[in-house]
Amino acid sequence: MIGLLQRVSEASVEIDGRIAGAIGTGLLVLIGIERGDRQAQADRLLERLLTYRVFPDAEGRMNRSLTDIHGELLLVPQFTLAADTRKGTRPGFTPAAEPRDGEKLFAYLVEHARSRHPQVQTGEFGAHMRVALINDGPVTFWLQVAPDVN
Repeated sequence: MIGLLQRVSEASVEIDGRIAGAIGTGLLVLIGIERGDRQAQADRLLERLLTYRVFPDAEGRMNRSLTDIHGELLLVPQFTLAADTRKGTRPGFTPAAEPRDGEKLFAYLVEHARSRHPQVQTGEFGAHMRVALINDGPVTFWLQVAPDVN
């Protein structure tokens, strides 16, 4: 499971002209779900998202987590993160989870995020979304929890 996290001062997701989710200071995380990902990968990724130290402390060092600052979290499903781009000029999507599996796992991630963190917004699985953000820093990290290989 992949989480492309961006520290933001604000971010939003628009679907069909309506705002589906919007946050202030916090993390916008694009979520890619790969074949073999299970709840264990979602749990580990969520733990990292909530505790990864990307916010500045009093000395300006990245030493505080989303939990520490009581920041907001915007989770946006993005299957293209799991693309195979190693050759050619067109991405392959074999590494991505099947849509129904990805949707279930994204829903699981969101449910657990909301049970552990008070301020969670989301995009919508399978929807065409317009994502807007102001990346603070810029600060962007690629977090990956390796899928189980069967």
